Amino acid sequence: MPFNADLAPAVYVPAVGRYEAMPYRRCGRGGLKLPAISLGLWQNFGDDRPLRDSRAILRRAFDLGITHFDLANNYGPPYGSAEINFGRIMAEDFRPYRDELVISTKAGYDMWPGPYGEWGSRKYLLASLDQSLGRMRADHVDIFYSHRFDPDTPLEETMRALDAAVRQGKARYVGISSYGPRRTEEAAEILRELGTPLVIHQPSYSMFNRWIEDELLDVLDREGVGAIVFSPLAQGLLTGKYLDGVPDDSRVRRGNYFDERLITEENLERVRALNEIASARGQDLAQLAIAWVLRDPRVTSALLGASSIRQLEQNVAALERLDFDPSELEEIDRTTGEGGINIWAASSDE
Repeated sequence: MPFNADLAPAVYVPAVGRYEAMPYRRCGRGGLKLPAISLGLWQNFGDDRPLRDSRAILRRAFDLGITHFDLANNYGPPYGSAEINFGRIMAEDFRPYRDELVISTKAGYDMWPGPYGEWGSRKYLLASLDQSLGRMRADHVDIFYSHRFDPDTPLEETMRALDAAVRQGKARYVGISSYGPRRTEEAAEILRELGTPLVIHQPSYSMFNRWIEDELLDVLDREGVGAIVFSPLAQGLLTGKYLDGVPDDSRVRRGNYFDERLITEENLERVRALNEIASARGQDLAQLAIAWVLRDPRVTSALLGASSIRQLEQNVAALERLDFDPSELEEIDRTTGEGGINIWAASSDE
């Protein structure tokens, strides 16, 4: 029977078989496992969406075996609202299942005015974590990330702040996001010496944004660090929604971190070719894109957003076909390339 949010019980009872179909992958050489698909709350969980919709998506995600919910301090809009809304849903629906969940948050981008409201200082990171825990009504998160590399703060200070979060009992693990290969190696070494290993890296990665293949994946493999890749659908470009123009409800029209200038004819030609490959595999384009990033065993999880239950279910269905034959991969390699969509390059280029 199809899921219907309107029929959801007042008291949430998760699906009994929720762990049967979802594969779980280990983060590098550590003990933590994540679902092959994780749910990101970057978009669609702020105050611009009804709380009932956010609740329905989160419930359905857990029913499908998605145990990892990923946030950051400034997710919204407005800033902080995604954490507030998640905290309410967590208290009302998921509190009995807290130990079955992995909850993560991040700090690094602008959150409050003044010189202490962004980047990588100890003052900012630990203050931000305290605020995040308050918004989420939580005593700890499972993963706390440095959201971006700070070129003006000693890396040791940033990593010591992450270590302090674990020692204070406010985080179980630590991670970094959008760090380049050299800084990732340095961060891993510092954290290893401090006794709080680097468990996970969160980089952008898609068929149109392949920067991590040059060095970063090799670094993560050597260091025993997991990778959870965000924006595997290239901010929607790899869903096919732009093939017939720019929809009114798209990120482009809403101004959400996607520039219409990136919808070039060259990129659209690539999308059309990839769509044909997906069809031949019995998948839609988004499912192909998700399966493709998961083809590499060094990738622990694909981090995806969802604007509806239907979209969530379609994305999870990508897990039904994760295998690729060599000819398919060769054809994808010939078709894809850098699409100019890595808006996080300033951090990873350091």
